[in-house]
Amino acid sequence: MATTYSISDLAREFDLTTRAIRFYEDMGLLEPERSGPGGRNRVYSHRDRTRLKLTLRAKRLGLSLTEAKDVIDMYDSPRDTGPQLQKFLLVLAEHRHQLEAQMTELEANLDEVKLHEKEARNLLAKHGVPTPSSALPAKASRVPKAAKDRA
Repeated sequence: MATTYSISDLAREFDLTTRAIRFYEDMGLLEPERSGPGGRNRVYSHRDRTRLKLTLRAKRLGLSLTEAKDVIDMYDSPRDTGPQLQKFLLVLAEHRHQLEAQMTELEANLDEVKLHEKEARNLLAKHGVPTPSSALPAKASRVPKAAKDRA
């Protein structure tokens, strides 16, 4: 007999609320069987569990749920995997470009903040006023080079 899961099983395993799982179901990402009186109980298959895992992975990558569904649905079809992988690469490339643009904007904003901090510290020093300890420069928290190289 195939392994099945309750909504509580999946919620516990993936550290989600049952409401989040029902939302993924409403979005068409999961298609549980129904059992019990009036079909009140959801019974999730191994396929549903895998789709949930892929949905969460896509979310971590920053894909929208619609994009995640498009990519995941491709793997349910009996078509050739070549076009599926090409589509997946296009989605990932588009998302990477969005992230790189956001990173560029964040770095520009951070540089501007640093400039204003430096100007403010210089003005304080010019007037002999000590800089508050909470306003001292923080250590850089940039992404390590090794992490950038993996991209």
